[in-house]
Amino acid sequence: MSVPQVAIVGRPNVGKSSLFNWIARRRLAIVDNFEGVTRDRMTTMIEFEERFFELIDTGGMGIEDPDDLTADVQRQIEMAINCADVILLVVDVQTGLMPLDELVAERLRGVERPVILVANKADQDHQDIHADEFHRMGRGHLQTVSTTQNRNREDLLRLIVERLPDKSEEDVSEPEMKLAIVGRRNVGKSTFVNTLSEADRMIVSEVPGTTRDSVDVRFEMDGQTFIAMDTPGLRKRKSQRTDIEFYGLHRAQRSIRRADVVLMFFDASETISKVDKQLLGYVMENYKPVIFVVNKWDKLHGTVPTDRWVKYLRSNFPTLAYAPIAFTTGETGKNVKALLNHASMLFKQARDRVQTAPLNKLISAAVQAHQPPMYQNRRPKIFYATQVATEPPTIVVMCREPKSFANDYQRYLLGVMRDHLSFGEVPIKLYLQKKSKNDAETVEGASEAKR
Repeated sequence: MSVPQVAIVGRPNVGKSSLFNWIARRRLAIVDNFEGVTRDRMTTMIEFEERFFELIDTGGMGIEDPDDLTADVQRQIEMAINCADVILLVVDVQTGLMPLDELVAERLRGVERPVILVANKADQDHQDIHADEFHRMGRGHLQTVSTTQNRNREDLLRLIVERLPDKSEEDVSEPEMKLAIVGRRNVGKSTFVNTLSEADRMIVSEVPGTTRDSVDVRFEMDGQTFIAMDTPGLRKRKSQRTDIEFYGLHRAQRSIRRADVVLMFFDASETISKVDKQLLGYVMENYKPVIFVVNKWDKLHGTVPTDRWVKYLRSNFPTLAYAPIAFTTGETGKNVKALLNHASMLFKQARDRVQTAPLNKLISAAVQAHQPPMYQNRRPKIFYATQVATEPPTIVVMCREPKSFANDYQRYLLGVMRDHLSFGEVPIKLYLQKKSKNDAETVEGASEAKR
C-alpha cells in the first residue's frame, strides 16, 4: 500500500505552516503573518511509533489571492483533501471561532476520512478551556497544541497514527488494473478503448472533443481484468471555452489519480504540444507509472523510423527517461496486446517491495562508487535506507543532514535503484530524513543488522 497522507487545512493565519514545520521539526514551509504565503502543496515524510505518513501543507481556504491565483490555490487544497487519509483542521484559540472556520468545516462535511480538530496557539494550559467553543464545528477529536511553546506534539502525532489506515488492509489478491488513457484531442483514445473492449463502447469521430467525460470500461485479456478509463481530449487552458471542457480537465486529472498505469497518447503525425507537457507534469506530480503510446503509427510506418520518435520523446521529457515507449495502431489493434502486457509489468513493479538488507547493500556500493560532494566542509553521511510503501515505491534514506545531498546526487541514487532493483520503469519516491546525531549506525551496519 502507498504511504498514508495527512493534509493540514484551515482558513488563513491559523498557523498551518507553523504546525507543518513543528511536526516535521524542520523549517520547510514559509511562515508569515501575511495571508496567502502558502499556495502550493508542500509535503514531507514523518515517522512516529514505527509508522510513516506524508504530511501535506496547504494554502488558506477562502483567501482571495492578490496575484489572481485563487482558483489554483483552491485546486491544490481540493487535491490534498481528496488524497488525504487523515485531515487536520486547524483553528486559532486566540482569535476564537470565526465565520470562515465554520465555512471550512462545512466544506469537510461530506468527507468521510477521519478529521482531527487542531486548536493551535494554546500557549498555556489555562487557554485549553477557550478551545471548547470549537466543538460547535462538529468535526473530529479536539486537540489543543502550541507550536511556539511546543505543547502536545506527541499527543497530536499519536492521534494521527491511531487514525491511519491499518497496515493489514493491504490487498494481497489479484487486483483489477486501472488504466488511464490520456492525451490531447483526436489522438485515438476512444478508438483504442473500443479495440480493447471489442465493442463500440465509445463514440468515435474525427470531430475533436467528442468524449466529454471520463468513462470506465471493464474488459479481460488472458485471464486478467482491466479497467480502461477513457478521458476527454484536452487543449490549452486559454482555449477551454465551456464549463464542459473545464470539468473535462478535472475528470481527466481524477482519472490519472485513480490509475495504476497511465497510457499517454500521442498522434504519430503531430508534434508534441504544451498540453502534452502539462498532462505529463500532472502524471509525474502524482508518481504514476506511464507508457508513451505513439498511436496511428500506420500513417508513418515505413517512412519514419521509430528511433526518431524515441529520440524526440526523450529530448522533450528527459526526466521520464525510464518510461517505456509503444507504437500502436488503435484502429487495427496492432501491438495492443504487447502494450497491455507491458502495462501489467509496470503495475507489478509499482507494487514490488525490496528487503532492507539488499537495499542498504546497494546504497552502500553506490556511495562508495560515487561519494556525495562535500557540504560545509563535511562529507554527507547516510545511515541506512528502507522501503516504507509501494505504489509508488517509497524509499526513506536516513542521513545526517538532508539538505547536504544535492538534487543531482539524489538523481544518481534513484538511477542506481532503477538499474539494480525491480523498479526500472516506474517512478520512485525518495525521502531524505534526518537521523539523530547520536545514532552511529551506518548504511553498512544497517545492511547486516536488518538481515
